[in-house]
Amino acid sequence: MDKIGLLQKRKQAISDAGKEVRKVVNSLIDEDSFVEFSCFSFSKNEFYGEDAEGEGVITGFATINDYPYYIVAQNPAVLSGGVSKANCEKIEKCLNQAEKASAPVIYILSSLGVQIGEGVNVLEGLAALILKASQLKGTVPQYLIVNGEVYGQLSVLAGICDFNFFIDKKSALAANSPLVISAADGKNLTKFEVGGADALKNANIATFIEKDVEEVKSKISEINEMLGSVAIDCGDLNGSIPELDNKADLKNILKVFDNDYLVELGASYSKEVKCYLTRIGGIACAAVVFDGDNGVYLNAHNIRKLKDFAELASCYGLPYITFVNTLGIEANLVANDSLVLKEIGEYVSILDCIDSAKISVVYGKAIGLGYTLFAAKSMGYDMTYAFATSKIALFDSVQGAEIEFSSDKKADKSKIAQKYADENSDPVNAAKGGYIDNIIQPSFVKQYITAALQMLLK
Repeated sequence: MDKIGLLQKRKQAISDAGKEVRKVVNSLIDEDSFVEFSCFSFSKNEFYGEDAEGEGVITGFATINDYPYYIVAQNPAVLSGGVSKANCEKIEKCLNQAEKASAPVIYILSSLGVQIGEGVNVLEGLAALILKASQLKGTVPQYLIVNGEVYGQLSVLAGICDFNFFIDKKSALAANSPLVISAADGKNLTKFEVGGADALKNANIATFIEKDVEEVKSKISEINEMLGSVAIDCGDLNGSIPELDNKADLKNILKVFDNDYLVELGASYSKEVKCYLTRIGGIACAAVVFDGDNGVYLNAHNIRKLKDFAELASCYGLPYITFVNTLGIEANLVANDSLVLKEIGEYVSILDCIDSAKISVVYGKAIGLGYTLFAAKSMGYDMTYAFATSKIALFDSVQGAEIEFSSDKKADKSKIAQKYADENSDPVNAAKGGYIDNIIQPSFVKQYITAALQMLLK
């Protein structure tokens, strides 16, 4: 028997079965860097009577811009990318290797669900895979690329991974078949209307929406550079931002961040809260900017976004910087009958777990709960700064205070008006109590933050 010839024939069959998915992998990684393992895994689907070449998934390791990653790429050409127990076991093996090597994982998923005929076996395989991915959270970064359609229990990985990439006009993700979901609501929707990035705008799942895999490659490299390199030399740190003295808004706040180091996460979800991986004075950090002309009201959605972002900062040891322009919970029935209080409780717990520097900058308003959560020294912030033009108060206006105390017959409206007038919302009053470390001229905020980071960096 010609063993060499047989090997070459088998390798060719595997290569042919994974031809398309290998093109996707190769477009993501450095040229000729992919080293595959477990490529000769084969099982037979009894229902279809077909072999599952390579278990319908390609695993291995490669480099992207010379940095090592472990790769999991589902092959939709094998039984429609159907998930099997053997498929899950092969992926789990790859995750174990990534854990040992302390290297990031990239999932490239395309699956219509479980393979028919697997029964309970596949559920055990999925349970083991989901648990392993969850155990890796905070240990190594996990990136998920929705490479087409991903339906069924495998979609749970999108809730675990640190960063999820949707390819515009190609990606659809759902816990069930879009046909089933659409029919259950009495509608006739396309897969994108059910599971596309726009359809999932309230799910906080689509971290990024990119044009193609090449753009995904660039984004992964940007993120990994900041997660893997705490500090670099960014040159001159003494330049001011005079525009901030004229107008403290998002456009000018973004000038605080170092050039070419700015990645926004979850831009399509709760847009009033901006979450960035960035650098300030060369130091990698996680930064939050509340973007609202008159301050941002808190709700269950934007607190959930903050909670996930704070957890990311905690997991990877990033300093956490909050640019505050925040009010309390909006006073309406919808907010009152929501999960906002539960989300706030969990956010505080995660904030307390951040072991790196926590810095607050009140650039707009810090009113009531907006101050308590995001600027109060007693909440654990190492340094709290306030722009001279900012406003810190218990209530946003005299009218708000009067409404709050309207049921108190002993309340003196004239005294309330005096106490909560705009001039008494000057941040100097908070500084007198030792709660604000410094009241600063807005144009010099970058120097203050950089100095604090250099002092607090561990």
